[in-house]
Amino acid sequence: RTGRGWLGNKAASGTAIIAELGAEHQRTGQWIVYTSADSVFQVAAHADTVPLEELYRACEMARELLVGEHAVSRVIARPFTGTPGAYQRTPHRRDFSIAPVGSTLLDRLAEAGIERVGIGKVDDLFAGRGITSEHTPTNRDAYRLIEQALDRGKSGFIFVNVIEFDQTWGHRNDVAGFHEGLRELDAWIPRLEGRVREDDLIIITADHGNDPTTPSTDHSREAVPVLALGPRVRARGLGERATFADLGATVAEYFGVARLAAGSSFLKEVWA
Repeated sequence: RTGRGWLGNKAASGTAIIAELGAEHQRTGQWIVYTSADSVFQVAAHADTVPLEELYRACEMARELLVGEHAVSRVIARPFTGTPGAYQRTPHRRDFSIAPVGSTLLDRLAEAGIERVGIGKVDDLFAGRGITSEHTPTNRDAYRLIEQALDRGKSGFIFVNVIEFDQTWGHRNDVAGFHEGLRELDAWIPRLEGRVREDDLIIITADHGNDPTTPSTDHSREAVPVLALGPRVRARGLGERATFADLGATVAEYFGVARLAAGSSFLKEVWA
């Protein structure tokens, strides 16, 4: 349907397969396609070989095909630039997700008329349902937009993905970059706390590990942190939670919307 052939078609690290097949892709114009450890199908193309919008259209076609009993969760467009031996993925990645199969927290908030502000790629994760988002190429861009959203003084839900811990440092095994990114986040948190109001609740977490010290460039399997902050939050340990869905349940209770199908709220455990 795209008029181009393909290269790869195997499970691979994104940076490794671009290094392996990038020159052949530039010579032939064929897509580089590959899968990852999780349920994704990725399509890579050099920005000088395939226009960005053509790459997006090809991923939309793949999204239409990868459905049914063994549906793929996400199709990811992976544009890159550079020359052989020095290829670099660009910030113009785009995710084409399968639509959520049931009602989500975002749906409940929308039905209740609660404003939802997305920062980073969060809209792509929900196929654009229930939220729109301003994509950010760096963590600093995300921090700046969070500050701007809080300074507007409106009530609502701000949903943020800071991408560099995953995309720039985790997958590339950049230990020094990851370390500096954590220090930068830690130094920025007081600026965040200085902007919140009395009844604001901040939750910081991760959706998976991405240990840059392991030989693998894939996500790593470990317990992720959950940190609750705010003027009314009591300092205490939450222990090990049964499910990641506890976060959605907590936010639902905080906003007073209908309970979700999964998860147990920990709001009463931390809210004073």
